[in-house]
Amino acid sequence: MADDNGEPAEDLVPAVLDAVAFHIQPYRGRNDQSVHDNVKYIIDRYGDHGAFYKYTSSTGKSLPLFYIYDSYLTPPESWSEFLAPTGSHSVRGSAYDSVFIALIVEERHKHDILAGGFDGMYTYFASNGFSFGSSHQNWKAIKAFCDGNNLLFIPSVGPGYIDTSIRPWNNHNTRNRVNGRYYETALQAALNVRPEIVTITSFNEWHEGTQIERAVPKKTVTRVYLDYQPHGADHYLELTRRWAEQFNKEKEQWLM
Repeated sequence: MADDNGEPAEDLVPAVLDAVAFHIQPYRGRNDQSVHDNVKYIIDRYGDHGAFYKYTSSTGKSLPLFYIYDSYLTPPESWSEFLAPTGSHSVRGSAYDSVFIALIVEERHKHDILAGGFDGMYTYFASNGFSFGSSHQNWKAIKAFCDGNNLLFIPSVGPGYIDTSIRPWNNHNTRNRVNGRYYETALQAALNVRPEIVTITSFNEWHEGTQIERAVPKKTVTRVYLDYQPHGADHYLELTRRWAEQFNKEKEQWLM
């Protein structure tokens, strides 16, 4: 299915199944039941694919992982019908049981996420300070809340942010890349709270200026694209690899 900004992605899925977790966007009529139907469809169709991402928890159970964007649009009472073990159409313990990650935007959302029966929360936005959840200074407190309630905390990091080509009024949320330093500051902030998982916003979301894929200088009549000069086209992929290696190394130490 597609939201208002995109095309249906069904035909693309087989092409990108290299290591995929699904990010479920809001769409008209999305609720706990429709997401249940979506999850059932996705697992029935792609669950046996070798690249379908499964998260292995501390109990050793390996389950699919789903990110639910703008999860706060549906009340926790509705989510719990789907995500709590006692819910009217609970997925728990079934063939469709998964790890469900909700979006924390405002501080109060952490209580709703817990009440809704989610397994954790992520912060998504690449602009430090844009929301409570995306502010690096709040990550320690959110992680402590998650640890105390047996939830995963998944901080989201980005290389910078600029969306004024599509939201001309949003200049105050622009974050300069500072040749990679903004990205590294975010990655360090994420690693400081010892998370299980870190997500990156984004690989190729050019219209919000958060892409890390290879980029060369380019301009059209209407637009100048961001490039990574004076660094090379691979600069952010190289930084990502370096920090991923660092993350794995540190994780081993935390577990010792």
